[in-house]
Amino acid sequence: MTKRVSTVRTADGRVVCARCELATTFWTRFRGLMGRASLAPDEGMLFRPGGSIHMFFMRFPIDAVFCDGDLHVLKVARDLKPWRMAGARGAKVVLELAAGAADVREGDQLTLDG
Repeated sequence: MTKRVSTVRTADGRVVCARCELATTFWTRFRGLMGRASLAPDEGMLFRPGGSIHMFFMRFPIDAVFCDGDLHVLKVARDLKPWRMAGARGAKVVLELAAGAADVREGDQLTLDG
C-alpha cells in the first residue's frame, strides 16, 4: 500500500509538518505511529476522522494538534507521554507531531498541500 503524504501549513504559509502521512482508512488509523521508535521533527501523521487519541504501546512522546473539520486548531496537547490519552470537544482531525514540534496555537487555520 502506498503511503499518502502531504505538507501541513498555517494560513500564512508557514510549514507545520513537511512530511505528514495521512491516516484516513481504518487500518492506517488503527496502526498509527505504533511500532515506530521516533518521529523526525519535520514528520507527522494526520488522522481523519479523529477526535481523540491514545498513546498505548507508543515508545516516545508527541505533540497532538486537535482540529475541527475545516482544520481550525481547537487544542494543542504538548509532550503527550506514552500510556496517556487526549482529545478535544468538536475535533474531527488530529495531527500528531514529534514532541516540541507543534508550532501552532488554538485558533490557527491549517491547510494541506498535495
